[in-house]
Amino acid sequence: MLGTLTACLAFTVAGAGSGSAAASAAGTDTLPLSGATTSGLHNTYDPASFSYLAQGLDTGTSMIELDVWDDFFTQEWKVSHDSLTSNGNNCVNASTPADLYTGGANKDLESCLDDVRVWLGAHPGHGPLFLKIELKAGFQANLGMSPAKLDQSISAHLGNLVFKPNDLLNKPGGGQYATLDDAANAGNWPTRQQLAGKVVIEIIPGTVEENNPTDSLWTDKEYATYLRDLHSQGKTAQANIFPSVHNAQSGDPRTRYSDTSLRPWFVAFDGDAATYLNGSIDTSWYDTHHYLLFMTDSQNVPPTLDDTNPSVADAQARVAQLAKAHATVASNDWRGLPDVQSMVVPRG
Repeated sequence: MLGTLTACLAFTVAGAGSGSAAASAAGTDTLPLSGATTSGLHNTYDPASFSYLAQGLDTGTSMIELDVWDDFFTQEWKVSHDSLTSNGNNCVNASTPADLYTGGANKDLESCLDDVRVWLGAHPGHGPLFLKIELKAGFQANLGMSPAKLDQSISAHLGNLVFKPNDLLNKPGGGQYATLDDAANAGNWPTRQQLAGKVVIEIIPGTVEENNPTDSLWTDKEYATYLRDLHSQGKTAQANIFPSVHNAQSGDPRTRYSDTSLRPWFVAFDGDAATYLNGSIDTSWYDTHHYLLFMTDSQNVPPTLDDTNPSVADAQARVAQLAKAHATVASNDWRGLPDVQSMVVPRG
């Protein structure tokens, strides 16, 4: 534990108030996106956690998470934990910074994206922000709720703030890598400084979808197929999202996809932190290939910590421990610990 705590002394506070200046002081601004470990907030949209989404962002966190439902009845993307047909969240559809902490909540996904855009505009030095989408019941493309429709909503409300898969494909000297896997293995991620104020979006299958025995086309596979097909049409720039391989697994988890042409379009992976650290998985593999690795439920790695309010020292040590284990983001519910949420440490 002493070695882990010592490692924490290297962390950088890069929160809403200090931004990239603090990161620069420790040199983390020069790290590529895949070369740093940060903290992230699980279910940031939950009004029981924050009255306003902006308050979650104010912690300095590097990741927020939204649970999204495709309401095919109204053709809307709803944000809530449990309901397909109603919103239950802390998004207020801000149009100016003054709007971020006032007004009625329980708005749709587009309103949450507006809040993110406005908040980032008011905090231009904030490091790259991961936006994690759990698509609770999956896409319903046959009912109008498709990957393309989701991308259109994101483009309309975040615009050029998004670091897209196509941006990873673009070579600095011109031309493109053939696949995301090629680009990641070449270390083509920009630095954190270059991505300041940008949003990187990942998407995972939702709990309802994964427990639906009639759903054979999960979000990860459906979005990767869409992304691959866009690329074959020369339209990769239309995609805003990096699909994640969900759930921790030893070896290369992409072998679960029988269609081998999909595998090179996954460079993000998302699963349980305790499983990644139980000794059965070589997590250095993700770091070696410059893949993004999202570790969830950071508190459950033995020895377990309090779900919401551990000591600052213990929480910092846990993030440092997951950094050593090659996480990109250590996801947690430590919403009252800004000194933890604003951590930026070298990965590995």
